[in-house]
Amino acid sequence: MAVNAADDGGKRVEAVQRSFAVLDVLRESGTVRIDDVAEALDMPTSTAHVHLKTLESVGYVVRTEDGYRRGLRFLRDGVAVRDRWDVYRVAKPALDDLADETGEVANLGVEENGRRVILSQSEGSEAVYDNAPIGEFTDMHWTALGKAILAERSTDYVDEYVSVRGLPSATENTITDPDAFREELQTVRDRGYALEDEERRAGIRSVAVPVTVDGDVVGAISLSGPRERYDDDRIVNDLLPALRDAANVVEVKYAYE
Repeated sequence: MAVNAADDGGKRVEAVQRSFAVLDVLRESGTVRIDDVAEALDMPTSTAHVHLKTLESVGYVVRTEDGYRRGLRFLRDGVAVRDRWDVYRVAKPALDDLADETGEVANLGVEENGRRVILSQSEGSEAVYDNAPIGEFTDMHWTALGKAILAERSTDYVDEYVSVRGLPSATENTITDPDAFREELQTVRDRGYALEDEERRAGIRSVAVPVTVDGDVVGAISLSGPRERYDDDRIVNDLLPALRDAANVVEVKYAYE
């Protein structure tokens, strides 16, 4: 089961973990000094320097006049990883068409290790960026994309997700009660689409439908934007039909690729 894919019996290489922690500091802060990394991770300055120099030597960190930053090698790796996802290659044109038709932000999401990941995104003419960039990992239960995917999973899978990941809150609207969340997923199954109502970010709503091929969910697509533009009437009568048409296109192309 993919929810707890990191379980390896406790075996770890601490130095590797620390290097990735250094990279997380750079991701959050942009360009940093050695002292900044040492303070953020509560490590000696000399240790922080060794990690930065090692990462620099393999091209994942670049030193500038202002300090250290992540290198563009991550871009190469990210693009290569994304391009290996069949659903990305198939869905990208349909996502662009969906954004053009609705004028909104169209998103393609997949699940990895029990997290929702935005694999692709297209912006229509009226799109309002909702602070969910490509590559963003979030808890599945926060988002319409995640709920649309989880609703296609087995009861045992959902139970493990709740047990392993828990149901932490992102906003006051996030569903954090296990029974309420299971009821929410059943509602998604019954009506065929998922709603996100300011559960990840205040002021943002989203609607998503799953992408299934031969009975397996391979991802989900969504439209997202300001709450005032995403009233129930527009979602049901305008956005949802466009979403379902796009999902049908993706499913057919995926099945015959």
